[in-house]
Amino acid sequence: MKIGVIDVGGGFRSVYACGALDYCLDQNIRFDLGIGVSAGSANLASYIAGQRGRNFTFYTEYGLRKRYASLRNFILKRSFIDMDYVYSTLSDHDGENPLDYDALQSNPMEFIVVATNAETGKAKYFDKRDIRQDKYDVFKASSSIPFVCKPYFIQGTPYYDGALGDPVPLKKAFALGCDRVVLLLTKPENFIRTSEKDDKIAALIRKKYPNAAHGLHQRANRYNKGVALAQEYAKQGKVLIVAPDDTCGVSTLSRDPTNMKRLYDKGCADGEKIKAFMS
Repeated sequence: MKIGVIDVGGGFRSVYACGALDYCLDQNIRFDLGIGVSAGSANLASYIAGQRGRNFTFYTEYGLRKRYASLRNFILKRSFIDMDYVYSTLSDHDGENPLDYDALQSNPMEFIVVATNAETGKAKYFDKRDIRQDKYDVFKASSSIPFVCKPYFIQGTPYYDGALGDPVPLKKAFALGCDRVVLLLTKPENFIRTSEKDDKIAALIRKKYPNAAHGLHQRANRYNKGVALAQEYAKQGKVLIVAPDDTCGVSTLSRDPTNMKRLYDKGCADGEKIKAFMS
């Protein structure tokens, strides 16, 4: 029985999934495969490395710093979130809160990070072989929200947020051999995405990256279809959907620490569902 976990990300809302994964660490709940999209990839990296509470600190403490996310970053670096600060300055071996790279690599759990090729608009699936000590570019690429952040280049190729190419990579999990999957959402399960906001942002990147703009336009539809598919699998007992009943006022870029703590606590509490699903 191969069991996977998917964290779809969602900016600062991802503190919810962070809570669910911290609960899994507390209960010694282990998965065979993890697929992370955007901030979900960072959540899973800390989970696989066994670093309970690490990402909670990133969301609720470091995330409030102007070096982490600010209009100043956007003006000077063309990225509201400074990916190099988050995934290098803070996360390198000599950083303020290093990722335990050795623990990440020694854990037998498979790890896939989803990004989107900005030139083709297609999903790119990175794995552990693409991660090196103090070289966490795959997380930077997976988390680069179009226009809010400039695309992140890896070996000369520009990448945007993984949600453009594959926002709910459920088919990928089953293609990689999973029998059952835990799907961590950061919006209520019955939330239906619309493309209005995405279309406005798509218009801003269309001239340089038309295929990425098309992927952004398609994101809402792909997300909705992905969740609908998960609901069908859930009826068969193959998927467990873990989602908040309320986002506590937290959005992709909002950073109120009190609200984030409430959402994190919801994730920890909802982790009980995972324990029951795994038993």
